[in-house]
Order: sequence, then C-alpha cells, then structure tokens
Amino acid sequence: MTIVVLCLLIAVFLPYVLSGIAVRHKRLQLGTVDNNNPRAQAAQLTGAGARAVAAQLNAWEALAVFTAALIAAFYVDVEPGRLVIPALIFVVARIAHAFCYLRDLASARSASFFVGVLACLWIFRLAIFP
Repeated sequence: MTIVVLCLLIAVFLPYVLSGIAVRHKRLQLGTVDNNNPRAQAAQLTGAGARAVAAQLNAWEALAVFTAALIAAFYVDVEPGRLVIPALIFVVARIAHAFCYLRDLASARSASFFVGVLACLWIFRLAIFP
C-alpha cells in the first residue's frame, strides 16, 4: 500500500513542479511573475514556457483520473499489492509525459499519455473485476 500512496503523492506534486518551471519561464520571458493575473500572463508565454503551462494543466487532469481509479479500487477492497505495478507505470508515464512536453517531443509525449491512461484503465478493471 505504501508504494501506491507514494505514487499518488508523486502524482499530486508533479503539477506543482511543472508550475515552478512555468514560473521560471515567466521570469525569463516576461521579466516578472504577475500574481494578480497569472493565467493572463501564462497565455503570453511561448515555447517551453507555454509547454510547461500546458503540461501542468494536463498533469492536473491526469491526477483526477488516477485518483478516481484508486478510489474505485480502494472502495471495492482491491488487494493493494495488485495496484503497485499499474500505479508505478502511471507515475513513470506521467513523469515521461512531462519531460516530453517540456522537450517538445510530441510523439513520445502522446505515447506516454496513452500508457498513463492504460494504467488507469488497468486499475479501474481491477476495481470492476476484482
């Protein structure tokens, strides 16, 4: 169970890490960080900065799906050991997705996205057919 919870913790913090990268790009590209209108400022970013913002948003979306899958599995008492491999695959895929997003590796990014979705579907399958 500890490994699954650690995977969830990593998935929770990944959007914050990507936010920090976006803040760095705001400073580099725009000279400052506008805390009054951060989304309007984020819309002005280009290149890696814009990709960091997009990766952050996608990480939040993926976190919701991963969390829902884990809740479903916990709700029906799926044996925690059966969740370790798909949870690890999800985390590795999401870290790869973020890396590929930042490096503008579109095909690899799409592949890692797909792997993450499959890991969530695997967890949901365990919940539906324990």
